[in-house]
Amino acid sequence: MTENDTPQEEEWKEKLTEEQYRVLRLKETERPFTGKYWNNKEKGIYYCAGCGTPLFDSNSKFKSGSGWPSFFTPIKDSKIEVEHDDSFNMRRTEVLCKNCRGHLGHVFKDGPKPTGLRYCINSISLDFKSKNKEEK
Repeated sequence: MTENDTPQEEEWKEKLTEEQYRVLRLKETERPFTGKYWNNKEKGIYYCAGCGTPLFDSNSKFKSGSGWPSFFTPIKDSKIEVEHDDSFNMRRTEVLCKNCRGHLGHVFKDGPKPTGLRYCINSISLDFKSKNKEEK
């Protein structure tokens, strides 16, 4: 998929699994400690499951205890965008893939140095490619 080439909703339903669709397009959240990447310790790159945009490097991943993969910075700020999210009577900052506008998760100001941020991301919104597999 090329930049800003976003499918219509019917195409998203065909492309994504039902769970991916609920999270990426309908902004639902997977249950904590159930996603495939929350405890992943491999080195590599995390991509948007919707469009393949590289979003996070494993070097910025840290154990937050939240039950979701957490990162202190994206690969590039230009790859994501943030919006205010007042759903569920909470004030949060939603994280979206800038290319396809897929819902990734939320960012909080309780992360480690150097940024102090915690990008709390749904595993189902991500695809992971191991650096070990890329080198082979």
